[in-house]
Amino acid sequence: MSVPRTTARRRRRTLVAAAVAAAIAAATGGWAAGSAQTAVTGPAPGAAAWRADHALGVRLPDPASAEPADVARFFASLTGSQRHALAVRHPLTVGNLDGAPVALRYEANALALRAERRRQLALAEDPAATLQDHERAREAADRCAGLLTPGRHILAFDPRGRGQVAEVHGDLTTAQRTAVVVPGSDIDLASFDRAKDPYGTPTGMAGSLRARMTADAPRTRTAVIAWVGYTTPVGVGPDAATGRLAEAGAPRLARFLSGLAAVGAPAPAMFCHSYGSVLCGLAVPRLDRGDLSDLVVFASPGMRRDSVADLRTTAHVWAARDASDWIDDIPNVELLGLGHGADPTGPGFGARHVSAARAEGHTGYLVPGTDSLRSFAAIALGHYADVR
Repeated sequence: MSVPRTTARRRRRTLVAAAVAAAIAAATGGWAAGSAQTAVTGPAPGAAAWRADHALGVRLPDPASAEPADVARFFASLTGSQRHALAVRHPLTVGNLDGAPVALRYEANALALRAERRRQLALAEDPAATLQDHERAREAADRCAGLLTPGRHILAFDPRGRGQVAEVHGDLTTAQRTAVVVPGSDIDLASFDRAKDPYGTPTGMAGSLRARMTADAPRTRTAVIAWVGYTTPVGVGPDAATGRLAEAGAPRLARFLSGLAAVGAPAPAMFCHSYGSVLCGLAVPRLDRGDLSDLVVFASPGMRRDSVADLRTTAHVWAARDASDWIDDIPNVELLGLGHGADPTGPGFGARHVSAARAEGHTGYLVPGTDSLRSFAAIALGHYADVR
């Protein structure tokens, strides 16, 4: 009895998908190292109270649906005391509201961090909690204290899940050149600025990039944002091999970038590391023309796009990978949801190549002294002739 052609095709696709899954798992140490994550989406806690606030006699912009440009116009219509009062009453909403004034978001997030620190310190003394709960609460309180260090500028903070945060290095309100760093797996509030492997963290990458930009162009005002506004995969598992978390985070990243444009910040260069490049590949086509100057992907497993043309962007697109990066062992395929597709450094993708000959490993691209860091800074500054 012959097998129907459609059934045979289905079996072949299943076998190929299984082979792809096995290849990805084998290349990265197996699924057991990862765990499934629940994506944090939607407005930060407190949105309901914000919507119900009629103290100003007007409807406040809905944090779930208002366009950043509309949010910017709303805040421009308020007095300074009215803006401050909203930040005090609704710190988590204002602090995460794309299109709100930058300085007001700093103020609101400082208030939200202090409140979260108090909550965690109370939990650390709660007799009903376990010793493990006490330890975790003290660690969370310490992280909040670290983000409250004078001189740090927190542009977003959301304590839900594993925690999300964005920090500005430099003065975003006066910057002539800006950049946004989007990290990959295993990054959250706990690892945002960890001491171990610092140039694999958003803080370390953003700080290193801005330091190099300042050294190369000391008279140019610059700002670099370390952005962790999505739920990243943990370890190597199905989350890292699929686009589920990237799809959940793409609207958040696109909205964040639109918010920068709404407050008058220059179109940034975006630097997407590892799984962050998957997120960027899904977010960039959502942007308005001119919201992005450059897109740089490095240590990328693929962007779920076949070519630069599929990104539908006017931004310059660049790609880098060093020879010792284990990501090179990941199959560049996408089938039945597994894998992330074409290699952005491949000749057929269409990205401009950036040398990373002096970088080492998966997280070595922004280490001081590397050719990749030098070129990344040149891209962020618009000095394209200096890119190697």
